[in-house]
Amino acid sequence: MASVKPSWSEENFSCSICLDEFSSPVTIPCGHNFCRNCIIMFWDKQIQYKCPVCNELFQARPDLRVNNLLSEMAAQIKTSVRIKVPPCVEPGEVPCDVCTETQLKAVNSCLACFMSYCQNHLEPHHRVAVLKRHQLVEPIDRLEDRMCKKHDRLLELFCQTEQVSVCQFCTERDHGSHPVVSLKEEYEVKMAQLGKIESDVQQMIQERNIKIKEIKDTVEMGKKDAHREIADGVQVLTALMRRIEKLRHDFNQTVKEKLKSTEKQAEDLIKELEQEIEDLTDRSSEVKQLSHTKDHLNFLQAFRSLKDPPHTRDWTTVEVHPPSCVGTLWRSLHQLEETLNMEMRKLRGAELKRVQQYEVDVTLDPDTAHRCLILSEDGKQVHVEGGVKVLPDNPKRFTQKIFVLTRQSFSSGGFYFEVQVKDKTEWHLGVARVHQQKRSHHINP
Repeated sequence: MASVKPSWSEENFSCSICLDEFSSPVTIPCGHNFCRNCIIMFWDKQIQYKCPVCNELFQARPDLRVNNLLSEMAAQIKTSVRIKVPPCVEPGEVPCDVCTETQLKAVNSCLACFMSYCQNHLEPHHRVAVLKRHQLVEPIDRLEDRMCKKHDRLLELFCQTEQVSVCQFCTERDHGSHPVVSLKEEYEVKMAQLGKIESDVQQMIQERNIKIKEIKDTVEMGKKDAHREIADGVQVLTALMRRIEKLRHDFNQTVKEKLKSTEKQAEDLIKELEQEIEDLTDRSSEVKQLSHTKDHLNFLQAFRSLKDPPHTRDWTTVEVHPPSCVGTLWRSLHQLEETLNMEMRKLRGAELKRVQQYEVDVTLDPDTAHRCLILSEDGKQVHVEGGVKVLPDNPKRFTQKIFVLTRQSFSSGGFYFEVQVKDKTEWHLGVARVHQQKRSHHINP
């Protein structure tokens, strides 16, 4: 085989896609040659199958034919052509789609080839007549995502009606009646909206952080209240338990003492009865013994001492009553009730003192008073008048209900105030929730 002349340029033996020496070169129906992997990867990215050089369209994906002659010639010239290697791709830069070993930075993207090229691989687009007609743009990452799938054109416009990116051909057909602007114009509009969205999001974040703090503060306050209630409860309940224990002890002692007294009375009576039985038994023995006496004189002398009965008690009126505990338990429970009432009064006093720390000084607002109400000059008293006064119209004034609000308002927290109703048989007191838009009031009694 004749040797290749050194004067031949690399374009004769390099793939027009990767711009490197042919690797497993193949020929497509239009006669152009490419690396097998290059043309396969190129067609994998296309909707329609066409030649990257002459743009000839094929109805179906062509069969690839191996070009053995070109493969041998490319191997001979492989060592005669070398390309300078510029620096590698930095983060954020678009890489060259052709580089196979060290991937270099792309300097342009081709809208006809749908590929991005480094300075070396872009060189044929500046020299080869067919490639010069291709449109080159600034390097675009993922070029296939920026192309119109229908017209193979760059998506460089924006349809404001359907809010989609479109190419120039789309504006002439499917979006002909829609307002269309450049991507830059829509970008600036959306960036302005993005600023408002960001501001709103930050405001929402701030509001939620405030709400989180409110919730945490509420929980913390609840913990303090709970600990205080537990401490107070333990103190009160411990005192009650001691009181109940004392009442139980006193109750048991009272019942036991009553039983002991009854047992002592019964024991004394039994002893007395047993002594009388003993005396009577002795007399019975004497009577039996005397009944066997035959001596008249002795009998009569002894009988004289027996005719008088021994001194005994009349037991028919003697009774032993069981210990009476009726009322003992009731009296103990009554004492417990008095103790509970006393502790409850203490608790109410302590609770009132805690609540009074939120005491506020409120003044009635004449602008809200119903026309039937009369307010004192200091705004501290109000009463109902029989007639209806003539007062200036005020959007804050009650017209349906005979109510009046205070000048002071509260958005959160606790507050305490006292109201004297004197001898009134009907009155309403509550908290009003004001709806700003409709300026209406809702009373929670």
